[in-house]
Amino acid sequence: MNRKTIARLPLEEIIGGTRLLAGLPLFLRRPMNPDRAGLLLQQRLERREADFLDLARQAIYEMPASPYRQLLESAGCELGDLEKLVAAEGIEGALQILYTRGVYLTVDEFKGRQPAVRGSSAIELEPSLLRNPAAGFHMLSQTSGSRGAPIKVPVSLAHIADRLVDLSLVFEARGGTDWLSAVWGVPGGAALINVLLFSGVGHPPDQWFSQIDLARRGLHPRYALSVRMLRFGCLLGGVRIPAPRFVPVWSPLEIAAWMADVLRAGGTPHLYAYTSTGVSLCRAATEAGKELRGAKLTLTGEPITETRMATIHRAGAEATTNYGSNEAGGFIGYGCLDPVAPDEVHLHHDLHAIIQADQDEPNAPLPRDALLISSLRKTAPLILLNVSMGDRANLLRRDCGCGLERIGWSTHLHTIRSFEKLTAGGITFFDTDVIRVLEEVLPKRFGGGPTDYQLVEEETISGNPCLRLLVDPSIGPVEDAVVADAFLDAIGEGSGGPRVAELVWREAGVLQVERREPERTRSGKILHFHVRAGRAQAAPSQHD
Repeated sequence: MNRKTIARLPLEEIIGGTRLLAGLPLFLRRPMNPDRAGLLLQQRLERREADFLDLARQAIYEMPASPYRQLLESAGCELGDLEKLVAAEGIEGALQILYTRGVYLTVDEFKGRQPAVRGSSAIELEPSLLRNPAAGFHMLSQTSGSRGAPIKVPVSLAHIADRLVDLSLVFEARGGTDWLSAVWGVPGGAALINVLLFSGVGHPPDQWFSQIDLARRGLHPRYALSVRMLRFGCLLGGVRIPAPRFVPVWSPLEIAAWMADVLRAGGTPHLYAYTSTGVSLCRAATEAGKELRGAKLTLTGEPITETRMATIHRAGAEATTNYGSNEAGGFIGYGCLDPVAPDEVHLHHDLHAIIQADQDEPNAPLPRDALLISSLRKTAPLILLNVSMGDRANLLRRDCGCGLERIGWSTHLHTIRSFEKLTAGGITFFDTDVIRVLEEVLPKRFGGGPTDYQLVEEETISGNPCLRLLVDPSIGPVEDAVVADAFLDAIGEGSGGPRVAELVWREAGVLQVERREPERTRSGKILHFHVRAGRAQAAPSQHD
């Protein structure tokens, strides 16, 4: 191993890598199976309240620097008070009461963009203060940064082992214990964790596809080095991991060919990928005449809508969604097997507790349907207590009858969207309004698919707002003015606020159409829109 390469890595990454190599053989020696996972899950659900209180005591009340301790003190809630509250109301009931007393963090507070102001108190936050002091780490997983500065999240093998319980049960419920799986993404922390998760349930990936060329000149050596370390450590544990193969997001047919080969041999291929890349794969396969009937996908990282799901079904594939975040330690919910919406998931409430803001006051800090997440497990990388990640959803209990409900996960989430706003010219829309136009209205009128149109909000050099509507050149010749009119007409349907917004944007000349491929984040996502600060620029945005 090149000493110069190692010298370029932060000390924390070197320490984590050393621990990972030492810990992998024992971690892989006893893969998780559904029988053992079922017993562990039941134990977790029975101890749920006790585990929550133990975590609060050790990681909050015994930590003077914890921002949550300061919030709880401001609310007059000592540990004994919390214990009584949980005993009387349950975890979710207690969290709901705490929220009304100011014990929560908005996404801006959580990420350190602004202090948490409660009454006369102002608590300055730094994401590192939210690290679980007892969790330890074997690797660092960095958040995408799609909505702000990225956060480094320390991940331990014990935490990954906790997630294996849920993944093993999910695979069995979905009938996937004999699938041949592959992962497709950037080989950073999240991809490495996914490789370990598949290996830890006894199904190491058959293929590993990388969206970047690890031999590319100028690429930070951590990517190639982390892959080599992981493969070597797994080999010490008796598990062979394939080397990543470079398959760029704009040319995915190599993955479709692998899927077709597995299907011809009588097997079931399963791909874990971001939603937009999975959609692009299925669309390319359909256009190339490749049959993927029987292929399975697990999609994550972005909303899965009816339009995107229809593209997958046209290729003959089936997909379900995985809702999670690095900050929350990965899994939050896994796709219902009998969903009422394409993104419906069962909440892993053995790992997390989720409530909604549920307040109608005009000056409420969060939308009524905003999701607030709290940690339950002692292995959680970051401690969360009523933390908003900027998402909203429908949260409900229903009897779906699918295998995940029978396991014990009875709470559902669906129509999960960001409530962060698109604002230009003093007019604001939520992403749900924009998604409909980008995925349905424009493709129906001009052609293309649900990942061929994207909005980018910028600020010009003069400080004026500018919305760029990116239109993929593959759609063919269209008149920019006609596309812009179609977008504004669709946004301005009705006579109320949307109509006013349309008129303001038209008169201000806010919208500009640009013929180029939608921007991808460094991890390969195609978000419905980007919001850029600072001057307008032609270069791709630097989101992860």
